[in-house]
Amino acid sequence: MKTRDALELAYSMNLDLVEVAPNARPPVAKIMDYGKFKYEEKKRKKEAKKKQAGEVKEISFRPSIDKHDLETKMKKVREFLEDGNKVKVKIFFKGREIVHQDKGFELINSILEELSDISAVEVPPKLEGRYITSMIRPTIKKKGG
Repeated sequence: MKTRDALELAYSMNLDLVEVAPNARPPVAKIMDYGKFKYEEKKRKKEAKKKQAGEVKEISFRPSIDKHDLETKMKKVREFLEDGNKVKVKIFFKGREIVHQDKGFELINSILEELSDISAVEVPPKLEGRYITSMIRPTIKKKGG
């Protein structure tokens, strides 16, 4: 069909003429409601994104953290995991604390062990500059899902 005829047909039906395969010989076009098509595509993408694993949350600790502060942060990490998010655990060394890396590794290993009932280690603890980082992912299903 000629382009002009296709445009007239689409116009008479209050629809759009959309080029589907521009590189084909002859080019392929389709008569459709382009606004509706874009809306449905956006809706599909949003739905697919919803089904993916949650986002990555990050929480930092210091090697000299107080017991109560540790408990508070652990509750927050647990919440993140229960919501289906991955969590990046960071131990931050300030000043000369970097000399005592063993304390940092002890802390991160105890954190990972305490959360082992609802999480799995995705990236094991490793030293990156002034941080010891590790990534954990939830092993339980999302809350309310």
